[in-house]
Amino acid sequence: MIKSRRMRWTGHVARMGEKRNAYRIFVRKPERKRPLGRPRRRSVDIIKMDLRETGWDGKGLSIWDTYVHEHPEFIVDGSNGDVAADSYHQYKQDVAALKHLGVDFYRFSISWSRILPYGHVNTVNEAGIEYYNSLINELKSNKIEPMVAMYHWDLPQALQDLGGWANPVMAEYFEDYARMLFHKFGDRVKWWITFVEPDSIAKGYIPSWKKAPGVNSSHVGLYLAIHTLIKSHSRTYHLYSNEFRDTQKGKVGISLNSRWYEPETESAADIEAAEKAIQYQFGLFANPIYSPEGDYPLIISKELEKLSIAQGYPSSRLRKFTPEEVISVKGTHDFLGLNYYTARIARAPEAVTDINSVADNNVILRTDPRWPASASAHLKVVPLGFRKLLNWIKRAYNNTPVLITENGFSDRGEIEDINRIKYITSHMSQVIKAINTDGCNVIGYTVWSLLDNFEWDKGYT
Repeated sequence: MIKSRRMRWTGHVARMGEKRNAYRIFVRKPERKRPLGRPRRRSVDIIKMDLRETGWDGKGLSIWDTYVHEHPEFIVDGSNGDVAADSYHQYKQDVAALKHLGVDFYRFSISWSRILPYGHVNTVNEAGIEYYNSLINELKSNKIEPMVAMYHWDLPQALQDLGGWANPVMAEYFEDYARMLFHKFGDRVKWWITFVEPDSIAKGYIPSWKKAPGVNSSHVGLYLAIHTLIKSHSRTYHLYSNEFRDTQKGKVGISLNSRWYEPETESAADIEAAEKAIQYQFGLFANPIYSPEGDYPLIISKELEKLSIAQGYPSSRLRKFTPEEVISVKGTHDFLGLNYYTARIARAPEAVTDINSVADNNVILRTDPRWPASASAHLKVVPLGFRKLLNWIKRAYNNTPVLITENGFSDRGEIEDINRIKYITSHMSQVIKAINTDGCNVIGYTVWSLLDNFEWDKGYT
């Protein structure tokens, strides 16, 4: 079916729509092909290539183009995403594969810098518009619904030069970008995701997170970015509701990632530690949007304020929403996108005397040695954690509709990927139990991913 590239797929069925036993198959593939274009003026001429052949074709530099070419040592195998899966040229083969598999939905991401090379709407790359139109039309002609993620970690470098997500003005620029996407593609795209894993995006502003943009802002930029990302999502949701929803009749959500955190013991301290862990990773983004009260979770905001002041800051490093902003952000969703891969065991920390050594998420985390491993050190196989996380979301956010936007397993490239099959089937079994036994409102499932891809700092390893 695909001769020029090796494709692996392991899928399963998942509930879609109101009928409890109506199951559909979903597959997703990210846009993780970031061809290098003209380097920034302060950069050396790193690489020369036929720009159209690599899929550049008017695309601007993203933060990942800069990151991998200026610092190849940051990538495990020294590779980059200049070509990667090359869907820019081979999207028809991708869609043919999807049709052969019998899928109904396909999630892909749009590269901001492919549409707007410098991040602003005054310069539009028509070749980028043409490419995404062609992909969307090919999907629709094969009766496959496109689900579009507006942002999957690759900010235009020109906007990062202005401070990136730590700069509040990015919320305005993102709204401008979103308006263009709705104008150009919204007549055919009915499922929109504003951000994929904003938790991971914000971590690009702390020194320990080895991903673009790689800014060392001493845990201040992290919270500036979180604040800007949430407001960007909110503005985009209201934009769609005010200008496009009546005619386009689509849905808008955000994809949040989380592990499940299991208390090490039944002690009150460990139970609280597990709750803090999930609220720190998931609740910081979910609570302002999905909770009945809105705003950041109190268990996190109070502790961060206390810790920040003890560290010598005049106020909390976590920004505060105004009462008007709390109201504006709350309820800006049609569904909750969920990415789940693994779990951790949480334990309450020991008392310390050096306040500067205390982590913001002040919880001790570990894995269980009995959990099966994958090719990724962080990814242990814990299917029951999936069901527990879905039930936690049900309780915390009034059983809001959950669309599973990522779930998958890394291996070492073997074609007979039995361990991946076991991972997918065991996790889907827990999802079905969450639906049929627990009443969790899961409306769909996508597996990561259709094609092997450039996996950020892990490259192609």
